[in-house]
Amino acid sequence: MRRDPFHAIADPTRRAILVLIAAQALTPNAIAEHFDTTRQAVSNHIRILSECDLLKQEKSGREIHYHINHDKMKEIDNWLEQFRKIWDDRFSQLDNLLSTMKKK
Repeated sequence: MRRDPFHAIADPTRRAILVLIAAQALTPNAIAEHFDTTRQAVSNHIRILSECDLLKQEKSGREIHYHINHDKMKEIDNWLEQFRKIWDDRFSQLDNLLSTMKKK
């Protein structure tokens, strides 16, 4: 079952997990050590992130390491870019207005 990645990143714990593994791949236990919650709750968050294709698994012996799926994160970034441009334009217009008002 594939979930909506925006649903996944709406949760602060899942965003924190993404930040943690952005620098390096981590095992579920290593991820869980950073949170004051049960290992099962962290596993549930990892499962949701995986179902959204935001995480990839890499097996190393008996351990599983999770790392960011950069392609999926890029899709999210591309979607957000349209809003970034709108806000940049609006802030530029506001800057111009404020500069004009300041000169008067």
